[in-house]
Amino acid sequence: MTRSQAEEAGRGAPCPCGSKAVYGACCGRWHQGPQRLGAPSAQELMRSRYSAFVLGERQYLLDTWHSDTRPAVLEPDPEGLKWLGLQVKRHEQFDETRAIVEFVARSRLHGRAHRLHEISRFQRLDGVWLYVDGDFVE
Repeated sequence: MTRSQAEEAGRGAPCPCGSKAVYGACCGRWHQGPQRLGAPSAQELMRSRYSAFVLGERQYLLDTWHSDTRPAVLEPDPEGLKWLGLQVKRHEQFDETRAIVEFVARSRLHGRAHRLHEISRFQRLDGVWLYVDGDFVE
């Protein structure tokens, strides 16, 4: 999705995360504005990160990545990549600071379908949920 598509999404299009809510009332509130970086759960952070991938919000992705595992830079998606959908399979919060989210994200690149199945680890630091890392599921 291009920046203009993201702006259009903020005006009433469904959120890319698949919640059926409007982008601006869903992941858009975490991407920008006064609630930025304030997702109240690991699952909502994971959904907002998926939407950030769809919309090319690389700075948001870096800002919500734990500093111990965050890359220095994120390259743009390959030309022609289309994100197709997200399915959250499981969310477990172990205590106030640790959680996991299992999800499947589907995409297509040059006519070929791809499926990313991951169990992601999240940590809450100073009241802010951050993505730590994840394990791919075969």
